[in-house]
Amino acid sequence: MSTALDAHLPAYTGGSIYNFDNTIQLKWYPERIAMHSRGATSLLELGLGHGITADAFHRHFRRHVVVDASPAVIANYRQTHPGTDIEIVESYFEAFETDERFEVIVCGYVLEHIDDPVLVLERMRRFLAPGGHLYATVPNAEVLNRRLGHIAGMLPDILALSDHDRLLGHKRYYTIETFKRDIEQAGYRIEKLEGIYLKPLATQQMLSLHLDDKIIEALCVAAIDYPELSCGLLAKLTAP
Repeated sequence: MSTALDAHLPAYTGGSIYNFDNTIQLKWYPERIAMHSRGATSLLELGLGHGITADAFHRHFRRHVVVDASPAVIANYRQTHPGTDIEIVESYFEAFETDERFEVIVCGYVLEHIDDPVLVLERMRRFLAPGGHLYATVPNAEVLNRRLGHIAGMLPDILALSDHDRLLGHKRYYTIETFKRDIEQAGYRIEKLEGIYLKPLATQQMLSLHLDDKIIEALCVAAIDYPELSCGLLAKLTAP
């Protein structure tokens, strides 16, 4: 499968200062989902990206399938993880088909990449096992550091995408309001909404502080109860 998505591979192979923020979030939210999903054994994960979450989820779920449409991203993962037994299906989310039903489906930082997030969320309902949950994470436009930049006049449009966002293939930022709107339009009910990583300053400023790992963890723990100020939003969804 030849795809324009391969053009985004450089964003997933390291070298950017934003790997600092990405790594914090990508290591954090799988553990939160695993905690909320105790007892579940099967997982369908949308998107391979950096491969960090795939590694984390594979430790918690006996059955783990990942869907990704970029041959380059898949090849990069297999090259950097030789011998992996994670099942990876090369497919667009909109075209993916299976007779299998999963107790957990994860859309981890993928809804901001796709043309029609509501369509993909709706489609995933058919792959949920009875009583299963879908977890979605998205970047929050109103994270504290962007709010401060906006108030200071350094970020006139709080929803504006940066060059790095475009390199990642982002099409949009979310707010809590727009996230809830897409979720409700897709026919889900929000069972739980929490924040991922309370980021008070710009990435370069955060790096300059050389924060202890305990402080980084504290910023993640504090974010749970303050999604409106956090870097990412994590929603646990049910399909009535």
